[in-house]
Amino acid sequence: MGALTGKVAVVTGASRGIGKGIALALAEQGATVYVSGRTLHPDSYELPGTVGETAVQCRKRGGRGIAVAVDHSDDNQVAALFEQVKREAGRLDILVNNAFALPEDLTDPGGFWEKPLSNLQMFDVGVRSNFVAAWHAAKLMVPQGSGLIVAISGYTGVSYTYGTIFGTCKSAVDRMARDMAVELAPHHVCSLSLWQGLTLTERAERNLASIPGLSGRDATRPQDACSPEHPGRVIAALAADPEVMRHSGGTFITAEMARVYGVTDIDGREIPSLRESRGAPIWQPIGEAANG
Repeated sequence: MGALTGKVAVVTGASRGIGKGIALALAEQGATVYVSGRTLHPDSYELPGTVGETAVQCRKRGGRGIAVAVDHSDDNQVAALFEQVKREAGRLDILVNNAFALPEDLTDPGGFWEKPLSNLQMFDVGVRSNFVAAWHAAKLMVPQGSGLIVAISGYTGVSYTYGTIFGTCKSAVDRMARDMAVELAPHHVCSLSLWQGLTLTERAERNLASIPGLSGRDATRPQDACSPEHPGRVIAALAADPEVMRHSGGTFITAEMARVYGVTDIDGREIPSLRESRGAPIWQPIGEAANG
């Protein structure tokens, strides 16, 4: 039995990348993981990975993976996902809001006025989608008096990274997690935000290999990077912590939270915090804020 046996999780945007890594790490600890994402068929997207493949790998890790096709810009599809969780599992213990609409020109040079307004899709799937998923999750977690909602964010909350819209969205995610924590506190549901540095996802690996100079930027140095499973290992430790409410409302650097729980990456490395070079989180846990 793993530390999360009997627990039920929803991980959004888990066809590949960070979401897939998180789903696998939770499943490895015995969780039932609802894997949501848009990619159903291997040939329908330029990068590898589907929700079905992630679900199969979850089962191989020792948990239970359930693939659910969801476009997180469609509220009806999101509602159907959580109805399925309620009907089949009867509870929800972990929500990881990871889905984020990354435009192909994200790392291209140029000012915000030189890029298309369609990049506002990052608000739709990245900010609004976080709220909608958390809204549904809270309706399951509040009555049971427990739960953990994690938003995947990054140093761009305080440090310019890639562009105006990207930074604005990640800042909003951090503040949303905090204010949700204030309202969820009486119900013993924890809400927090985790800052990822460079994570070696399929997209990141492709970009590092194809974009000249990318690997030399502060935000994209391969020597500072982690695997997609590293944040999942941290979230698994948080979910298994009976005192997790002490973190609620805070924004945390994933690498630093890993040290709190003694978590390393899949290769045994301790991932470095980039606090000194890229900035520190603004929001502290609400309990600490209340105490001055």
